[in-house]
Amino acid sequence: MHEVGKYVISRILIFCLEIIFALSLCFIILRLGPTDPIMEIIARITSMSEYIDPSSAEHLKETLSELFGLKGTLLDQYRNFIIRSLKGDFGPSYSVFPTPVIEIIQRALPWTVALLFWTTVVGWILGNIIGGIAGIFKEKGWAKLLAGFAISIYPVPYYILALLLVFLLAYIFQIFPLGGAGAKNITFSLDFFLKYVQHAFLPGVSLVLGSYGWWFISMRNISMNTRKEDYVLFAEAQGLSKRVIIFKYILRNSLLPQITGLAINLGGILNGALATEVLFEYPGMGYILYVAVTRADFNLMLGILVYSTLAVAAASLIIDLVYPFIDPRIRYK
Repeated sequence: MHEVGKYVISRILIFCLEIIFALSLCFIILRLGPTDPIMEIIARITSMSEYIDPSSAEHLKETLSELFGLKGTLLDQYRNFIIRSLKGDFGPSYSVFPTPVIEIIQRALPWTVALLFWTTVVGWILGNIIGGIAGIFKEKGWAKLLAGFAISIYPVPYYILALLLVFLLAYIFQIFPLGGAGAKNITFSLDFFLKYVQHAFLPGVSLVLGSYGWWFISMRNISMNTRKEDYVLFAEAQGLSKRVIIFKYILRNSLLPQITGLAINLGGILNGALATEVLFEYPGMGYILYVAVTRADFNLMLGILVYSTLAVAAASLIIDLVYPFIDPRIRYK
C-alpha cells in the first residue's frame, strides 16, 4: 500500500480509538457521581404533591430509567450509551425536563462559535505575527517592550482580565453593557449585529488578550531558534534578501507547530469559555455547562462532553491529514 494511504488509515483508526476511549471515560465518570438522577427527579415530583402511590413511583422509576438510558445491566447501559451518543441522542435534560439535551446545545452552540471563533483566530494572528517579528529582531528596544507586555499578561487568567475590563469599561465609564448577549436568538440583521458587537466586545477582548500572550511567547521562542538553523545561515550567506529570509525561511517554518495549536484550539471552542461566559451571562456552551454542573444535570454534561470530544478529535484528525501538504518533511518521511 502507498505510504500516504497507510498514513491516512492509521490516523483514522487513531481517531476512532480516541472517540471510543473518550466516550467510555465519560460513561464511567458520570456514573461515579454521588447522586442518583432518577431519584432526584422523583423527589422533585413528590415535593409538588402531598402523596404519590408507591406503585406509581415504581412505574415512574422504570420509565425514567429507560428514558435516560439507565435500564439494564452496566454493559447494556454502556452499549446503549455508545449508540445513542453517536446518534446525538442524549435524552432529556434533568434540570429542564423534558427538554431534549440536543435542543439546549443547539441553542447555545451558535453563541459560543460566534464568540470563540473570531477571538481564537484574532489572538493567534496577532500573537504569531508580532511574536515572530519580535523574535527575529529581539535586540531592538520595541521588541523587548512587546515581549515584556506579553510576559506580563500571559500568567494572568483571562477571567481576571475580564473582571478588569468590566470594572473599567462597564462599571466606571459605562461604555459597554455588563453582560448578556444582546438578544435571545441569532438573526442576520444590522440591528442584531450592532447589539452583538456591543455585548461581545468585553468578553472577546479578554479572551484575545488571554491567548495573545501564549501565542506571542511561543512564536517568539520558535522564531529565535529557527533563526539559528543552518538553512537560514546558508540563505544569509547566499545573499538572499532579508525579506525572503524572514518570510520564506524563518516565519514559514516557525508557523508549522503553531498551526497545530490553532487547529486544536478551534476544535476546543465547543467547550466554551466557562469563566467568561458565566461572568458575562453569555448564553454559550460554557454557561450551560455551569448550569448543568450546579444542577447535577448529567445528561446535559454528557452531551457537552461528547460534542467537545468529537470537535477536538476531529480537529486533530484534520490537521494530521493536512500536515503532510503543509510540511514536505512529513510527506517524504
